[in-house]
Amino acid sequence: MTNIVNHWIGGKTAEGASGTYGPVTNPATGEVTTRVAFASVDEVDIAVAVAKEAYLTWGQSSLAQRTTVLFKFRALLDAHRDEIAALITAEHGKVHSDALGEVARGLEIVDLACGINVQLKGELSTEVATRVDVSSIRQPLGVVAGITPFNFPAMVPMWMFPLAIACGNTFVLKPSEKDPSAAVRIAELLTEAGLPDGVFNVVHGDKVAVDRLLEHPDVKAVSFVGSTPIARYIHTTASANGKRVQALGGAKNHMLVLPDADLDAAADAAVSAAYGSAGERCMAISAVVAVGAVGDELVEKIRERAEKIKIGPGDDPASEMGPLITKAHRDKVASYVEGAAAEGCEVVLDGTGHTVDGHEDGHWIGISLLDRVPTTAKAYQDEIFGPVLCVLRADTYDEGVALINASPFGNGTAIFTRDGGAARRFQLEIEAGMVGVNVPIPVPVGYHSFGGWKDSLFGDHHIYGNDGTHFYTRGKVVTTRWPDPADAPAGVDLGFPRNH
Repeated sequence: MTNIVNHWIGGKTAEGASGTYGPVTNPATGEVTTRVAFASVDEVDIAVAVAKEAYLTWGQSSLAQRTTVLFKFRALLDAHRDEIAALITAEHGKVHSDALGEVARGLEIVDLACGINVQLKGELSTEVATRVDVSSIRQPLGVVAGITPFNFPAMVPMWMFPLAIACGNTFVLKPSEKDPSAAVRIAELLTEAGLPDGVFNVVHGDKVAVDRLLEHPDVKAVSFVGSTPIARYIHTTASANGKRVQALGGAKNHMLVLPDADLDAAADAAVSAAYGSAGERCMAISAVVAVGAVGDELVEKIRERAEKIKIGPGDDPASEMGPLITKAHRDKVASYVEGAAAEGCEVVLDGTGHTVDGHEDGHWIGISLLDRVPTTAKAYQDEIFGPVLCVLRADTYDEGVALINASPFGNGTAIFTRDGGAARRFQLEIEAGMVGVNVPIPVPVGYHSFGGWKDSLFGDHHIYGNDGTHFYTRGKVVTTRWPDPADAPAGVDLGFPRNH
């Protein structure tokens, strides 16, 4: 009998009442290991009501109280990082080192939230007129929600809730139903750290739960990370219901390699950025644009490295890449490679037939490398979200930049060059929200915000960093005028001379 992952509401486990469950599989074996309860509209309403009640006190709590809890949570998260990584590997499939890296990146945002005092400082202007002062302050919103993807079941929620609750909000998380256990374990650690009941809640589910969060009148803001079609839907629906929205969508991240680049470094970067975490990340490099005559040599160097990647179960220390999350996703990724030649691509490596001995029912796919990919090919146009790297050719820098800027996505991009002037031009001319110079995956550190342009972001705010703090608070300006104490009414002596 499989285990059941239930909701977490009001500081404790809440058993699913809808009678609807979803399967959670071990991607390395294909075995269903867990069932996850899917929330009904009524169950979502309960979680929001509990969060709303908790906000009455948490929203008025001191910064010292909030940060004390977060410091304790940080210590617990650090102590249990190996356990959380194991949960991620068991349900997502990524290798243990990748899972540990995910927890570490989430810890960065917890660190930022622990120092929220500085972020929430207001401003004061004195004597804007005679005895008139103006101050600006930021206050929490109330109940906020996060809807997070399968590819980073611990990190992406931690991009959201630490800042949200540090700012004084309460939080309802709807994690991916494909790998829900890490979110519940994090909720347990928050309670152990002393977070009051109801400040952080977890409801599992599908579109029913998502739509209720988007329309619920007591949910003031929604954060989302996922595919572009869903991000657009989240933004449109939540905005129509009067909510703040930050909805991060998909990507087709390019890496421009100039003729002067260190090709060994570029090949190393392309392989790690394209095939790390089996390509299931929105910041993966999925398109390399080789400029000039370096293409053939670069493709050969990428091929040599890619063929050596060890693919196997995520809990095997020898594995460098694990399986994909589901069989359906594995088949979809394979379809892009299987149809590539007919669309004019040169198939250098075809990983669609890969299997792992002893784990034949796992969701396996090997490394695929496509060269001379036309921009009309589906493998180039779509976000594949798997270990498939496309190489395109450009004659000049300008042609390469124009190709990249023509993409509807604008999440992250990178340039590899030894020329500082070329790098400077690139970072100013490229239409993307995050740029790497000889850095293939330019995910910002916690105190800078993460977010793309164009179809990679819907809403005005990027996630975490200063943008995150602003998203989870609203500004208020107070104009104050006090009479001079020397003008106190007759008979009231404040110790000031009557000087006018």
